[in-house]
This record gives sequence, C-alpha cells and structure tokens, in this order.
Amino acid sequence: MKKNIPNILTCCNLICGCIATYAAFHHGHGVAFVFILLGAVFDFFDGMVARVLGVSGKLGLQLDSLADDITFGLAPSAMVFTLFNHVAYPQVMATDFFFNVMPFTAFIMAAFSAMRLAKFNIDERQHLGFIGMPTPANAIFWGGLISSSEAWLTGVHFNAFFLFMFMMLSCWLLVCEVPMFALKFKNLSWADNKIKYVFLALCVVVLGACVIFGSGQGAVWQYLSRGMAMCIGLYVMMSIVASYLPEEQA
Repeated sequence: MKKNIPNILTCCNLICGCIATYAAFHHGHGVAFVFILLGAVFDFFDGMVARVLGVSGKLGLQLDSLADDITFGLAPSAMVFTLFNHVAYPQVMATDFFFNVMPFTAFIMAAFSAMRLAKFNIDERQHLGFIGMPTPANAIFWGGLISSSEAWLTGVHFNAFFLFMFMMLSCWLLVCEVPMFALKFKNLSWADNKIKYVFLALCVVVLGACVIFGSGQGAVWQYLSRGMAMCIGLYVMMSIVASYLPEEQA
C-alpha cells in the first residue's frame, strides 16, 4: 500500500485537472483556477511523499507527467479557448474563419506543455533548477490572469491577436533554453539562495498588498488571483535577468 500513496496523490492532481477543464469549458474560470491550484498542491506533495517513503519509480515519473499535462496544460488551454470566444477581434480578423479557428489555437499551449514535461524527464540539467518555465507556473499565470481580469481581457484594450501572441510567448517560455530557478533549498544560506529569498519576499509584498486592496474593494479573491499571476511574471523576469548575471551574483 505504501508504494501507491504517491501515485494516489498524482491521480488526485489529474482529477483536479479534469474538473478544472470542465469548469473552464462552462465559463467557471474562478472554479477552474481553484482546481489548478489544488492540483499544484497535490503535485508538490506527491514527489515529496515518494522521496520520504523511498518509493520513487519510473511509473510515478510517467504518471506525474501525464497528470501535469492535464492540470497545467489542458486546463489553462481550455480557459484560453473560452476567452477566445469572448475577446474582441480586430477588424481584419472579424470573419467567420477566425471566429471558428482561433479558439482552437489555445490547445497549442497544451502541446507545448507536453513537450516541456517530456524534456524535463530526459534533461539531466534540471535537478536543481529549470530550463524553461515549469508548467505549473504557466498554468497559475493564465489561471490567475483570466479568472481575475476577464473583463479587461475582453474589453476594447485587448483583442484576439494580442491574446494569440501572448499565448505563443508563453509557449516559447515553456521550451526555451533560459535557466529558471527552482524553489529548492540545499541549505538556507543567503549566498546560495539570495534570488529565491528576494523572490519570496517580493511575493509576500505583492500578495499582501492584493489582500489589503481586495478587502477594501470587497474582492479579495479577485485581487489575490491577479497577484499570483503577477508573481509568476516576476518569477520569469527575475530568472531571465539572473541568467545574464555572473554566477556569483545571481
């Protein structure tokens, strides 16, 4: 029974992804984002439990990747799919062809997420950090952005072309060769973990501010979701900047 506990947690992650996908297709973006976050919690604990119990194996690795592509690939793609059905289209794209085709381009992100996960499984460089943006970060960004800012995304300031280009940028980030730090600590020293400590401190500030402003507006969850998307954007920018710094300064 002990060896099956991590796989059970991984399956819970997968089920969360299925529920998130269903909610996204039925325009429940807030619910979809909650289940993406819940899936991320299961994804965090399945690996940790496997290591603690000493039951890591090839089956768990493959199952984890399959579950991650559902929760962090398909579910956010479904959210983008529904957004394409409501976003404004520029005049040059206001034809039946684009109305019918553009929503399905959202699933390009699910394909790139699968490629990201496959690369991670065979890339020996990613034990202590990542090469490219991890799929949970990408899913949390899109989930937080869409669930908190759908009114702005479907307003006059945004359109389907910008959405497509923005989505393709995130697809590139998933498989690019840019090193990105992982929140893994071999020790607690400042010298070895300064970028992680700075990032966590900034996240506390951003999320704390979102809770304060959200409380004043009676929309704590909306502001908190937006804050989580901002933290992922901050993570990507800090990783890119750090990749250009000498190793002793990063």
